[in-house]
Amino acid sequence: MFKADPMARADLKPGTLYALLGEQEWVYYGQVTSDKKVGFFRRRDREVAAVEAIVTSPIMSVVPDVHPSIGRALRSGRWQKLGRCELVPDLQISRRVVQWPVGTLTVTVWDEGGAVTETRLDDPAIQNLEVIAGWDAEEHIPSRLTADFGHETAEWHVGGPVWRERRVHEELARRHPEAPWHQLPADWVPTGAT
Repeated sequence: MFKADPMARADLKPGTLYALLGEQEWVYYGQVTSDKKVGFFRRRDREVAAVEAIVTSPIMSVVPDVHPSIGRALRSGRWQKLGRCELVPDLQISRRVVQWPVGTLTVTVWDEGGAVTETRLDDPAIQNLEVIAGWDAEEHIPSRLTADFGHETAEWHVGGPVWRERRVHEELARRHPEAPWHQLPADWVPTGAT
């Protein structure tokens, strides 16, 4: 744990750099993007690394979080603000995201600037895009980073990109065959088939 700060408030200015405590005591790093998402670096350490080493690491994922949860995570000592530096180039571009309405296989892809297109959930071109969701800094982000980093087996229910969200839905249908709200549509294409 980092030092808890009962007066801490989230800083969502672009370039703000955070260290956060993930599962198994790994320290991960995220930087606030210009659209107030958090881009996480493909790097983890047992102790906080130097800022120069962090910001030269590749980007692993860009996650929309629930903004008030960052303040809670800072106050509890799960996150620590490292300061603010220039936004890394890979986080200066807006990323496309997918909106997946409940009960449909038709999804909306939101591009930078607000342009939208519709496609099917099994479209191979969108499998690595992030499904729009609010990720809580304390409750969800640690397991999400374990799944994104990919060295340990992640919990089955951790979504994020389209391909992982599809697997979550398939597993829910398998675990709850009697629940109509977990049934897959007749034209569902299994995750490995795209």
